[in-house]
This record gives sequence, structure tokens and C-alpha cells, in this order.
Amino acid sequence: MINRYLPALAIIGVCASRPASTESAALPFFVGEKLTYEVNVAKGGKVGTATMWIEGPVDVRGVSTYLLRFDSKIRIAFLTAVSRSSSWFDPLRGSSLRFFKHEQNPLARHDESVDFYADEKQWKSAKGETGQSETNTPLDELSFMYFIRTLPMTPGATYRFDRHFDSSRNPTTVSVIRRDMIPTPMGELRVILVEMRVRDPRHYKGEGVIRIHLTDDDCRLPARIESTMPVVGTAILTIDSQNSSCRKANNDKQ
Repeated sequence: MINRYLPALAIIGVCASRPASTESAALPFFVGEKLTYEVNVAKGGKVGTATMWIEGPVDVRGVSTYLLRFDSKIRIAFLTAVSRSSSWFDPLRGSSLRFFKHEQNPLARHDESVDFYADEKQWKSAKGETGQSETNTPLDELSFMYFIRTLPMTPGATYRFDRHFDSSRNPTTVSVIRRDMIPTPMGELRVILVEMRVRDPRHYKGEGVIRIHLTDDDCRLPARIESTMPVVGTAILTIDSQNSSCRKANNDKQ
């Protein structure tokens, strides 16, 4: 699913329309941010909707976190697929403490609940599974999407990260491809195309590629996300609403 790698640290710029805190001053996203999307298949019309938003702050083992959320629902004919995920993200450390995911479609159901213990470089699932992480700043599929928004966006640059909490899922590479313009229900937006290459045996045979169009402004909103999803194949999420000042700043640059 898209949120499998949905998921780190730039200037706040025009996002400063809301009060800044010492935790969020260096981040391009904030508690209360909400983005909605229409979901289309590669060769067809609209098949569903998706939402990304941030709640909080939420305490996890004494740490104040941003609660990152992603929900999607897709329906084709009589087939319905739903996905919900949550990541408890420490904005000071720039890593996650906990991850939850639920996916259900006519072919399968998958539930996952994991706690990360960064100082010990360990993780433990609600099912009793344990494992080692390669880093003391682990990320999950959803928090990776937010982390990408914080990277320097220099066309031609490629970044490699060994930060997925499950070491078997590393590395993740992020390549900055080019600047572009894309149509959306919000109008044409200036964007930067990023390709994210992931290891995810549940959804891809070998390496998977997720194409993300981030708005070419200080907020780096994911304006379009293209990936492979169970049941529907290639799916495209296109932003249709957001609640920050980034759209105005984006339009002012045109």
C-alpha cells in the first residue's frame, strides 16, 4: 500500500503561519496539518480517497510525540480495500517510537503493531516478535514520508538511508529527479519529483519504486504519490485540499 512507505529536516518558511514551538521550528510540518487526496488508478477514474494528518502532542514512554496518521479507502466494482496507519514521531530526535498498521482487502488482511527502543536499537511487536535496528533513530513506512520532506531538494542528488526499524528492509534510497508542474484539483502546482526505492517483500518483488511529487516551497507537501497497491495495481494519490499557507506561496512563485 502507499502508506507502507509513507513516510526530515528543512526550514519552516511560509509554514510559520501557525505558532512555532522549539520542537517544530525546524520542521516543514506541524500538529494540525491535514492533507486529503483523491485516488485514481493508472488507467481509469477515481476509485477512492485518502487522508494524511497530524495529531498531538501524545506522550509515549515520557516522550512528547507527533501522532502521524494515514487512512485510505478504495473501491473498484464490489472490491474494497482499506488501509490505516499511525506513527508516533519524536520531533526533537527525528525518529519514531511506535508504529501501527491495518490493511484489509479481498485478498488479505494484515495487522502490525511495533514499539521501537532506539537507545537499545531494538524493536518489539505486539505479537512478541523482536529484532535489531541498524540505527538509534529508526523510522517506519509512514514517518519516512514526513522525513523525506525535510531533505535538501537538489535535482540529481541521491540519498541512502539505513533507518527502517527492520534491518531487512534497508537500504532505502531517495533520488531527486527534477522540478515540474502538475495539475491537481487545487490548480497547477510547482513540484519536485522524488523517487523512493524500497525493500518491501509483502508488496513488491524485489525493489519497489514510489514516485512522490513534493511542492516546490518550504512546506514540501506531497502533492502526488504514485505506487503499486494490492487489488488496484498502480494507484495515484493527488492532493485536493490542505490547511496550510503553502498553496498561496506556491502560487505566488508561478
